[in-house]
Amino acid sequence: MSYFEQLRNYTITQAADALLGIIGNSSDENLIRFTYLAEKFAKKDHYVKAIRSIRQMFMDGHPSLQVAKKILRETHPNVRKRLVKTFIVGQMLVGTNRRKAFQDEGGGFYPPGLYVISPSMRCNLNCFGCYAGSYKRTDELSFDEVDGIINQMKEMGVFFCVVSGGEPFFRQDLLKIFEKHHDVAFLVFTHGGLLDEKKVREVAELGNVLPCISVEGFEEETDLRRGKGHFQRVMRAMDLLKEAGVLFGFSCTATRKNFETITSDRYYDLMIEKGCTVGWFFSYIPIGREPNIELMPTPSQRSALRETVWRIRKTKPILLADFWNDGHVVGGCLAGGRKYLHINAHGDIEPCVFCHFAVDNIRNTKIKDALMSPFFKTIRERQKTNKNMLTPCMMIDKPEFIREAVLASGARATHEGAEKILTDLAKDLDKYSEEYCGIADIVWEKMKAEKEASEGVYTEVKR
Repeated sequence: MSYFEQLRNYTITQAADALLGIIGNSSDENLIRFTYLAEKFAKKDHYVKAIRSIRQMFMDGHPSLQVAKKILRETHPNVRKRLVKTFIVGQMLVGTNRRKAFQDEGGGFYPPGLYVISPSMRCNLNCFGCYAGSYKRTDELSFDEVDGIINQMKEMGVFFCVVSGGEPFFRQDLLKIFEKHHDVAFLVFTHGGLLDEKKVREVAELGNVLPCISVEGFEEETDLRRGKGHFQRVMRAMDLLKEAGVLFGFSCTATRKNFETITSDRYYDLMIEKGCTVGWFFSYIPIGREPNIELMPTPSQRSALRETVWRIRKTKPILLADFWNDGHVVGGCLAGGRKYLHINAHGDIEPCVFCHFAVDNIRNTKIKDALMSPFFKTIRERQKTNKNMLTPCMMIDKPEFIREAVLASGARATHEGAEKILTDLAKDLDKYSEEYCGIADIVWEKMKAEKEASEGVYTEVKR
């Protein structure tokens, strides 16, 4: 980075930080005015459109305005400062320009916006249906390997890292990694049981870490999956994070067992009351520990969860993401390096945390080379053929995609039994895909018709 770029980024950081400090104690009108300034900073059309959309929601009194005020007024000062440095400067300014430069200078592709690392598979729980439950618990990346992964991604302009596992906080050196890479935003998926007063205080001091705690519903559903007493430990961890001013959220694996609870307003109200700013939903996929088709939400349940998440977004002050049902928001499947990739605790470079197949490993291949491998390229090419963004997943919506990619590239299973999703479970997944696509296709056509009508264009839609 040139001296001029460093000076420019430093100036923007200081100005944005100062403005956020003022806005944190100011009016709704000033928050709206701030979006105009943010729009001038953004250099990519995608971000400009996003900022304008946010401004309109603020002007309409959308609950996201309450979320923004919460972030600015109730968080630890270090969290606010790191939010500016990692997201506004790192991801939106430096990162966007660097990713574009990487592509223009012969990288061969536009780098993904984020990546997931599982630095360790150590965990003290034995949850049924764990997507990572079949990896060896002894697998672990060294500090230098994790450091090297983050540096490789920063070179491509990627400043957003998601940490999974295993239970990440079993790594005693994890906070040192976060401290060293203070220009990176880290979102950590954790079961929450290790977040005591000391750990929470350290996370608050760092400022660039957003924990997302697994909560499968209320006490009955959470303890059923994670063990007796775990729900109360989670509630205590959330109280500590809220008191410390740390941004945090919840994550939830949707199954047939907890469907009714996680589609109830009471569930979301509790998460908001405890202090969650964000929430992530993941539908159970029959991989990992004892794959079980019967745990998957039924096609009608999955559709109902999508409708619930959409409704809650419009009515309650919490930011929600639904990994399987938000394809229309992010343009389809994220995997294969289009938007993200996963590096497991053995160093295997996987296209997705739920796709346990790989060709390359960080111990013998650069990440940028793995992203251009036939395996990843085949996945990205097949993604382009999907026309319904509500059915994005190559594992359960378009399972033929992953079968073709594995066969064409000779990708290997990254743990024993991973291949069952391509063989033993193939018939059941094809049936699931057919049933869900039948529901989602009707919704997708309706969405397109409504969009065309709102733009003043009428197109006859077949139903």
